[in-house]
Amino acid sequence: MTKEEIISRLYDRYIKPTENKKGSFIGVEIEMPIVNLEHSAVDFEIVHTLTSVFLKEFGFIPTGIDEQGKIYSALNKQNGDIFSYDCSYNNMEFSFGKESELHTVYRRFCRYYDFVQDFFRPYNYTLTGMGINPNRLVNNNIPIENGRYKMLFHHLSSFSKYTCLPMYFHRYPQFGMFSSASQVQLDVTKESLPQVINAFNQLEPIKALLFNNSVLLNENEELLCCRDMLWENSTHGINPHNVGMYDCEIKTVDDILNYISTTAIYCVERDGKYLNFKPVNILEYFNTDTLIGEYLENGEIRSVEFCPQLEDMFYLRTFKFEDLTYRGTVEFRSACCQPVSDVMAVAAFHLGLLNKTAELTALMKNDRSLYNNGYNAVELRRQLVCRELPAYTDTDGLYALAESVLDLCKEGLCERGFNEEIYLAPLYERVKNQTNPAKTMLERLKKGESIGRIINDYGKL
Repeated sequence: MTKEEIISRLYDRYIKPTENKKGSFIGVEIEMPIVNLEHSAVDFEIVHTLTSVFLKEFGFIPTGIDEQGKIYSALNKQNGDIFSYDCSYNNMEFSFGKESELHTVYRRFCRYYDFVQDFFRPYNYTLTGMGINPNRLVNNNIPIENGRYKMLFHHLSSFSKYTCLPMYFHRYPQFGMFSSASQVQLDVTKESLPQVINAFNQLEPIKALLFNNSVLLNENEELLCCRDMLWENSTHGINPHNVGMYDCEIKTVDDILNYISTTAIYCVERDGKYLNFKPVNILEYFNTDTLIGEYLENGEIRSVEFCPQLEDMFYLRTFKFEDLTYRGTVEFRSACCQPVSDVMAVAAFHLGLLNKTAELTALMKNDRSLYNNGYNAVELRRQLVCRELPAYTDTDGLYALAESVLDLCKEGLCERGFNEEIYLAPLYERVKNQTNPAKTMLERLKKGESIGRIINDYGKL
């Protein structure tokens, strides 16, 4: 296939769904760690029992069953909500069917959350609002037993093979089993797409300042959001265009398509088996006769030769902070799981700014406390996920900029007319106190508070 033919196919998959958009919808995804308050590993049998009673209570039907016959994903056909476990049975996820406003999502979340917490309480278990499971060192961090998750873990564990790459690999291939995020998908139009991606990419340093909540306790407490590092310094980041931020300016739809064409594919499916292979640029992939993939069979990794097919474009998976999907949405992926009392803050933040990208761009361009100090957006994000702000930082000015962003966000939400701006209250409080959930947790631990108390507090609705 020529580059033009591949670009045309990419257009059909990613750009065409943004044409002639009717309505504007929101998709909210909330991942949360399951914590055994006895500081022991989660007993998966308790989790499976919860799944059974949850599905019965709320009318969900199984959509994913592992090799042991255990349900790991279920759907409510009436509202489109999905109840699932992400990567492992240590990490619960609620993915809500698309809605036009946030209050409906919040009400359903509260019902699901209260039910789960009531079930867990007699076992001394809880869900909590932390981006890293505080019991990660004692949990059984094993993947859900199905082809996709086991081969994903195999792919992430293969970093030692790439000895010639000029990159650093961390030693946490199981990170998907102990990290949790708060993500939101928003409908976008073709016309607004470049500006949305560009404006929110520039906003990433401020998002770190507000939403940092992923700390590797007792190991690396200087990094308030290790989420970035976990993705970028894994095999997902062998091609850096598959992860993280854009290190270039996106001005047009053609820029977006050209960028997608630089990303890599690393898995496909054949005969019901997931095949993993060394990441290959998508243009190169479709001009290669055969490749060697690995799959799992009877507990053993086997190799097989296969031929690329046009349908494999379905398996092109990227993990950008602003990720264009095949649904005609942009998925915002960089925020950690938040304290449960602030559960709608991430969605409200992005929703309020969606139609304020011109103003947001101007605000960032004219700022002197963050930008215009010799660092680009990628470098600034890496600095602001750390515990200590850079020495050159005007801290008051930086938080004043964050407050201006929140004011713009509030204006956008007020214009929608649903009173969704109430979900910004915890973010204004963070700006006032110049803190975020990760920083607050570490300060409380330093004062002698127990991690158990913080787990409970971060899990309060």
